[in-house]
Amino acid sequence: MSIPPRLATLLERFRTLSREDKMAALVSHARKLEPLPDRFAGLTDDAYAVHECQTPVRIFPELADGRLHFYAEINARQSPTVAAFLSLVFSVVNDEPPATTLSIPDDFVRTMMAGLGLGTREVGLDALVARLKRHARDASR
Repeated sequence: MSIPPRLATLLERFRTLSREDKMAALVSHARKLEPLPDRFAGLTDDAYAVHECQTPVRIFPELADGRLHFYAEINARQSPTVAAFLSLVFSVVNDEPPATTLSIPDDFVRTMMAGLGLGTREVGLDALVARLKRHARDASR
């Protein structure tokens, strides 16, 4: 499966950034995470929680007209790296068909986080991507 242009651009951008520039991009994107709509705030279904991530986070998919849009419930102040990562991923997969999310390459997290010294976070970030892909597979059925 080929990588959609916006996703390829994001990956290429992060491959070429210095450690300092990557950190600055993450800090910037942590503040851009879309707030969770009220319609999701009251949902207590554990199916939205990503337990593999050390950070308490829940991901809510919404499918409309064949396009997916993801929202996350996370405390961005306590977990700015995870919030930033989700903001970046959402910036390229939201309002796209499920195939865009499914095209995220297996080495996406490693590529995005390379050189930051946050290797311990990769398991949780990989779990977030896996959850997004699971929702995309479900939406494709």
